[in-house]
Amino acid sequence: MDWNDLKFALAVARHGSLSAAARALGTTQPTVSRRLAGLERKTGVKLFERGKDGLTPTQLGAALTDGLDLMDEGALAVERRIASRDTGLQGPITVTSLDWLGDYIIAPIAARFGRLHPLVEIELLNDTRVFNISRRDADIAFRFGTFEQEDLVLRKVADAAYGLYASPDYLERQGPPNFDRGCAGHAIVLLHDEAGRVSYRDWAKKLAPQATVLLRSNSAQSHFAAVEAGAAIAALPRVLADRRPTLRRIATPLAEPVQAIRMGFHADMRDSPRLRAFIDFAVEEFELQAGALSPPP
Repeated sequence: MDWNDLKFALAVARHGSLSAAARALGTTQPTVSRRLAGLERKTGVKLFERGKDGLTPTQLGAALTDGLDLMDEGALAVERRIASRDTGLQGPITVTSLDWLGDYIIAPIAARFGRLHPLVEIELLNDTRVFNISRRDADIAFRFGTFEQEDLVLRKVADAAYGLYASPDYLERQGPPNFDRGCAGHAIVLLHDEAGRVSYRDWAKKLAPQATVLLRSNSAQSHFAAVEAGAAIAALPRVLADRRPTLRRIATPLAEPVQAIRMGFHADMRDSPRLRAFIDFAVEEFELQAGALSPPP
């Protein structure tokens, strides 16, 4: 059998529909449909039942999935081994991060590294999606908090401190927040975090339980825009907010929270010269920026 055909069948089994499998494989729905039909025609067996809710593996299709998973993991392990044995500081590195961390911290680090090593091609994917490093969707990830994937090498590289901010116009109009009254009469912007894993969101809610929530957003840019427009107060990363003359940090009765920043990469890739060089460079850069990322209260 053609392993490429089997990869299409495995993607359909994993994702439950032709369109989702196509997105995962980076191709089109008609291509997935054609390859799957060709595989069933070649083998003479029906691997999936077509229904209104998508495709469901037949008994035989489900039985084959475990074997295909093992084949897929084996093929990925070979790819990682080959990728890790290249020589010299050249070739691609795919880095993933999210929100302000990727835009304002990782992007300059990557650019400075690229200037030193022009034969290394760095692609930065700044996205809230969790990229699968084991499957080489990305080589290195920078994230807040913990990683859910296994078989990764993880390293904490910094802490990022947050503070409560408002614009001078807002404070002149509304007055300073009264924390004893739960910030009644004030407006606040909160982080949209369905998983509830972000500590500074809970910190802001505890400080201002009586404030009107004007907006929930998963983008720091939205928070900055709302605060600088004089519409609300919000918890913002100090490394960015302290530099803006349009913002004022508000002293609070609760200690300011910090978010751990961690770097993760697959253990099989630790011997790749270009990845090793980028990892060491990034660690040094974070050490240099430690004071700005987590300044004194």
